[in-house]
Amino acid sequence: MKKIYALSSCSTCIRIINDLDLKNKNFEFQDIKTQKITPAQLSEMKNISGSYESLFSRVALKYRALGLDKKVLTEEDFKNYILEEYTFLKRPVIIIEKNIFIGNSKNTVAAVKSAL
Repeated sequence: MKKIYALSSCSTCIRIINDLDLKNKNFEFQDIKTQKITPAQLSEMKNISGSYESLFSRVALKYRALGLDKKVLTEEDFKNYILEEYTFLKRPVIIIEKNIFIGNSKNTVAAVKSAL
């Protein structure tokens, strides 16, 4: 399986997808704003990554707005927040077979490039 979870309106996501030429490499693209992540999809991501926390974005605007930075969150909390609000998914999430690449750091992008 080759899949990308991202936002079509996110310039960083689009830049990474274009830089790696992923649209021409048979990846399925899911815009998480218009096509919500299902519990099954999130569970699959968690099974590959090892935790819901690894998929959770602490830089989302709502993270501080909801006071989540002052709370101790559990794995169940991370899961529920990601399912409730797409902005809590660290983006992009790129899955290549049984490998998952989460976020937009230079190291992550380099790892995707190596995996291709």
